[in-house]
Amino acid sequence: MLDSKTPQKLPAEKLEVIAKQCRIDILEMLEKAGSGHPGGSLSAIDIIVALFFHEMKSNPSEPMWEDRDRFILSKGHGVPALYAVLAERGIIPKSELATLRRINSRIQGHPDRVLLPIVEASTGSLGQGISIAQGIALGLKIQNKDSKVFCLMGDGETQEGQVWETALSAPKYKLNNLVVFIDNNNGQIDGHVDEVMDLKPLADKWRAFRWAVQEIDGHNFSQIIGALDKARKETEKPSLIIARTVKGKGVSFMENSIGWHGVAPNKEQLDRALTELKGGAKL
Repeated sequence: MLDSKTPQKLPAEKLEVIAKQCRIDILEMLEKAGSGHPGGSLSAIDIIVALFFHEMKSNPSEPMWEDRDRFILSKGHGVPALYAVLAERGIIPKSELATLRRINSRIQGHPDRVLLPIVEASTGSLGQGISIAQGIALGLKIQNKDSKVFCLMGDGETQEGQVWETALSAPKYKLNNLVVFIDNNNGQIDGHVDEVMDLKPLADKWRAFRWAVQEIDGHNFSQIIGALDKARKETEKPSLIIARTVKGKGVSFMENSIGWHGVAPNKEQLDRALTELKGGAKL
């Protein structure tokens, strides 16, 4: 752990090792809790790892540092991924992961800023996170701060009308300090996104709303880093990064399976998943 207020800028190969350990932590905490959302946590973890270990200004010993970059997890059900990263970054104790979803625990099934003030917003009502992120980004602009705001949404979440109100308004205020990821895993609780409410052409829609849009492989750290580098250089527009991902990424029997949207693994399934994840890993 580096105790610094500057971005860590860890290279892709180190990010891959951290992400694999976080996947293990996600599955272990979900199995212990007996409930939760593995599919979307595993699809989003590489993006969150890249943000916290490469891109964002932060300091584990001073998590509420005024000039920090902010991260809003709009798809709040994917919070096991965030908890795993916070623990790996040294912001919360790793032992606390075993308390997921317990009564009086700080780490609940969706982010709770009252219980855990170091998360930037209580989220889980889908569609609201991007509005919160825009408000913070606008406030930072008004204060002439150079901090950035990063928001991670699910693709099914963008079916919410509130998302498109932000899509319309953020470019008006030239919020180049706002970077939004869409975890484009094509899965939501009711089925595949393109069958429930098709979003295509997704990139064209956001470009029409005057965002700087990029499309990447959301599990390729070189592409994630490259997209963040490009977003950092944007001078006027908010950035939208569509990250093509795999629901349940890293566990063969979970990948692309809608059934793993909100079901925790049992002990036998956990053991199978850990055997896959630990195979050949340097942890």
